[in-house]
Amino acid sequence: QSQFVESGGGLVQSGGSLRLSCAASGFSLNRYATGWFRQAPGKEREGVACISSSGDSTHYKDSVKGRFTISRDNAKNTVYLQMNSLKPEDTAVYYCAAAGQSVQNMCATTLLKTYWGQGTQVTVSS
Repeated sequence: QSQFVESGGGLVQSGGSLRLSCAASGFSLNRYATGWFRQAPGKEREGVACISSSGDSTHYKDSVKGRFTISRDNAKNTVYLQMNSLKPEDTAVYYCAAAGQSVQNMCATTLLKTYWGQGTQVTVSS
């Protein structure tokens, strides 16, 4: 059974940091571009950070550039999102996804994703 499981969410104060992990099982993550998406209450799910299958290309939403870093360890079949200088507006459920797409398309749409994780809540208090 193929699974994509997020961990690392939680409650943090404004300015703090969190590291999210997403571990794949039942499939080889190195075949896919991967990305982190988030969905705040009442808003659409949006792409936050995406990385190519090899890890040599990344794409970030403008509002997180310089604060968030996406990385992957294909040997561990895991993708990470390091989030620093967190703000209350970063509060959302964060999801990981994998697809055979370009890095830009990976972040541009929630469509045509092969795998989705179940989501992990990130709450940033002011």
